Amino acid sequence: MAATLLMHVEGQPAGLAGQRVEVRLTAEDGYTADREYSLARSGEPDRAEITVQAIDGGEVSPFLVEDIEVGVELQVRGPIGGWFVWRPEQTEPVTLIAGGSGVVPLMAMIRARRAAGSKAPFRLIYSVRSRDEMFYRSELRQPDPGVDVSVVHTREAPEGSPRPAGRITVADVNNGGWPPDFAPTCYVCGPTGFVESVADMLVALGHDPHHVRTERFGPTG
Repeated sequence: MAATLLMHVEGQPAGLAGQRVEVRLTAEDGYTADREYSLARSGEPDRAEITVQAIDGGEVSPFLVEDIEVGVELQVRGPIGGWFVWRPEQTEPVTLIAGGSGVVPLMAMIRARRAAGSKAPFRLIYSVRSRDEMFYRSELRQPDPGVDVSVVHTREAPEGSPRPAGRITVADVNNGGWPPDFAPTCYVCGPTGFVESVADMLVALGHDPHHVRTERFGPTG
């Protein structure tokens, strides 16, 4: 289960696509828990939009997804990060590769491209366990000229899918992304094992490691 939260953050500068914010929850006894979440949309000051997936047994994510109500005050710090970002002045091809909820900052990049009227060609490879677990499914199905989307189902492929369910492969990365000769910038986000595996595939295919940017996360809840 996941949910998107829109937060008013007084004084927060407009973030870049790919940046994160830190959210702090404070219990009545003073105990605090901090978590970082990628912005799902960038470019708007005083506002933070995040999409959170509830982690079983987590301290923070189940509250944010299932229990939080409109009007609840949270401590939010950010935006954070300056490497794993896409800026509208970038014109080179872009390959985006997401594992599960790692699609959130990559969706922010797609939205930032659209908002800026950029012509930079994007290709997104989205690895997800099943269609029902896809984030932003409706939005990603809408035509977006210059943005090609391919989906890799790892546990349950839709009926009639030409690709059986299974983990992302070199062939998926090669077919769904830009070739190395195009010198794309590659953004990879997801669980640590997924990111390391995909980054190795990109380098093995001939991509310049300096053009491979990664963001990883663990199940901290």
